[in-house]
Amino acid sequence: MRCLLAGYCGLALIHMSVAINNQLRISQKPRFFGAITRRSVYFYCLSSKHHLAARARWFKVNKYYEEPERGQEMKAGGRIGIRPTGQTKDGCLYIKDVHIEDRGVFFCRINDTWGPGSELQVARPISHVHAQHRSKMKDGLMILQGLMLAVCIAALMLRKCKLMEKEDIDYEEPEINHIYEGLAIETCGGELYEELSMYTQPEAPWE
Repeated sequence: MRCLLAGYCGLALIHMSVAINNQLRISQKPRFFGAITRRSVYFYCLSSKHHLAARARWFKVNKYYEEPERGQEMKAGGRIGIRPTGQTKDGCLYIKDVHIEDRGVFFCRINDTWGPGSELQVARPISHVHAQHRSKMKDGLMILQGLMLAVCIAALMLRKCKLMEKEDIDYEEPEINHIYEGLAIETCGGELYEELSMYTQPEAPWE
């Protein structure tokens, strides 16, 4: 009985492995392509059942997270071409003279199975002279920003010093020489009040 159960389990595992192997799997090459403008790029859609005839369809989206079935289907014409690869019809997508607007993610589909996607990034060529010019411009802007920052800090410090000097002037202590300014000195019989000091002495107790 145990041998019979083991045999059934072995047959089930074999059946499952065969079913997995029979599933269609699609791969794309290359997964990423970086190019400059005016070049040609090629993408290939490869099926795990390469010995069977199949037809591939290509769709383009802007980002990986977008749903490929809602993307733009690629058709042959102009700079875009589609040709067969082995038993797969339309398995190769190529773009001649790529432009900046050609960048995006391209998915191929065979029947109802989607490929993992291939991303295309396009950049404009930059000459060595142009790169040096941009580097010098960047350095000049950084120096200018530093000078403007230094000028602003100096202006703030100067304003603060002037405000402190103004506060010192407003709260300056009055001079002692001006305390008695405007007071008149009284006289007594033509003599100054200082001469009356002799009359202020107290009398002796025996007088």
